[in-house]
Amino acid sequence: MNDVLGEISNVLYTYLLIGLLVGVGLYFTIRTRVLQVRLFRRMLGAIFASRSGQEGGISSFQAFAIGLGARVGTGNIAGVALALTLGGPGAIFWMWMVAVVGMATAFVESTLAQMYKIRWRDGTFRGGPAFYIQRGLGSRAWGTVFAGLIVFAFGFSFQMVHANTFATTLEAGHGVPTWVGGLVLLAATAPVVLGGVRRVARIAELLAPAMAILYIVVAIVVAILHIDQLPAVLGQIVRGAFGLDEALAGTGGGLIAALLNGARRGLFSNEAGMGSAPNAASTATVAHPAQQGLVQSLGVFIDTIIVCSVTAFLILLAGPAVYSPGEEPDVTGAGLTQAAVVDHLGGWSAWPMTILVAVFVYTSVLGAFTYAEVNMDFLTRRRWANTALRLVVVTSVFIGSISELLTVWALADIAMALMTLVNLVAIVLLGRWAVGAMRDFEKYARGTGMREMPGFEGTGNPDLPGDIPGDLWDDRDNVPVSPRG
Repeated sequence: MNDVLGEISNVLYTYLLIGLLVGVGLYFTIRTRVLQVRLFRRMLGAIFASRSGQEGGISSFQAFAIGLGARVGTGNIAGVALALTLGGPGAIFWMWMVAVVGMATAFVESTLAQMYKIRWRDGTFRGGPAFYIQRGLGSRAWGTVFAGLIVFAFGFSFQMVHANTFATTLEAGHGVPTWVGGLVLLAATAPVVLGGVRRVARIAELLAPAMAILYIVVAIVVAILHIDQLPAVLGQIVRGAFGLDEALAGTGGGLIAALLNGARRGLFSNEAGMGSAPNAASTATVAHPAQQGLVQSLGVFIDTIIVCSVTAFLILLAGPAVYSPGEEPDVTGAGLTQAAVVDHLGGWSAWPMTILVAVFVYTSVLGAFTYAEVNMDFLTRRRWANTALRLVVVTSVFIGSISELLTVWALADIAMALMTLVNLVAIVLLGRWAVGAMRDFEKYARGTGMREMPGFEGTGNPDLPGDIPGDLWDDRDNVPVSPRG
C-alpha cells in the first residue's frame, strides 16, 4: 500500500502540483505587484489591529490564530524533519521558495473567501473555496468536490498525521506506548471539538501564538550557542538545493529529492494555495476583505520563513549522532526534532519539548477540525452531519496515533494534492476579483489606520469586474458584523 500511494503522490507532485504552485504564485506576485514586499508593513498593521471589533462573531485575530494553529504544528515539527531526512538540507531552500511566492497566493484565496462568505445560523460566517467556487464560478458540483476532499483530508487524514506526530514523539522520547499518547490526545480534543468553532477560536487565540513564540525563543538560544556555525548551515542549504554537494543529499536522492520534498512539506506546512486557510479566514468579521487576505499572507511568512527555518536550524546544528545528510537517522519526524533539542540543551529539555510538540499538535487538530466543519456546513445543513464529523475527528485522533507513519503521510499528501489542484484552478479564474479588492483597499488605506478602515462596497465598485452576489458587502458605510449568537 505504501508503494502504491507513494507512486500516486509522486506523479501528482512531480508532473502537476509543484509547477502549478510556483506558476500560480508567480502569476499573483506579478498581478499584485509583489505585495509580499510592498504591503508587508500593512500585514503587520492588520495583525496588531485585529483583536477587536468582532461584535459577537469571530475576530480577525482569532481567525488568524485558527489558521496559525493549523499551520504551525505538525508540518513545522515533523514535516521539516522528514524533508531533511529525504531531501537533505537543500529541501529547506525550496520550502522557502514555495512560501515566498505562496504569500501572494494566500492573499488571493483568503480575500476571495471573505468576499464570497455567508452568514451562518450561530452568528459566525462561513466561506472558503467551496463557497467561492459555487457563488463566484456558479458551480455547485465543483464546490461539492472540493468540500468532500477537504472534509476527508482535514476531518480524517490530517487528524491521523497530527496524532501520529504526538504519539511517536512520546514513544521516541519517553518510551510511552503510542496507544497511551492517543488516549491522552483524545481526552484533550473531544471536549473542545464537540463544542464547535467558537470554542476552537477561543482556545487557538491563546495557545497558537504563545507556543510559536516559545518555540522561536528556544531556537534563538540554540542559535546563539552555535552562532559560529550558522554560515556553514546556510551554505549547506543553498548547495544542497542545487545539488552542488553530493554529500548533502537526502536518503531520497539529490537535487530532485530536495525539490520534491521541500515543496511537499512546504505546502503541507504553510498551506498556501491548498484552499484550507481560507476556511478560517472567512470566519473573521472585518471591514474589508483584503484586510484578512493580508493577515493570512503574513501567516505563510511566519509559518515557513520563521518557524520552519527554526526547526531546520535546530536539526542542522545538532551533532552527527542526531542528523547526518544521506543517512537514515535513528528517529524520524517529530522525534528527530526533539532529539536535536535534547542534543543542544541536555536531557532535561526532553519533557518540555514534548509538551511543546503536544500543544502544537493540539492546535493543529483544532484548526483542521474547523476547516472540515466549515465544508461540512457547505455540503449539508443537517445538524447530525456535524455531530458525525466531530465523532470522526476524535476517533481519527486515536487511530492515527497507532498507525504506520508512511501510510498516514501518503494519504495526507494525495488528499492535499487533489484539493490544491481544484483550488488553484478556481483562484486563477477568480483572481481578478481579489486584485480588484486589493486596489480598493489601497485606495482607502493610504494614510488611514486599520481601525479607521472604511467598509467595502461589493456592488457598483469600479475596481471589481462586477457585483458580488448577496447583500453582505453592499454598503461602504455599513461594515458587516455578525449578529450576536
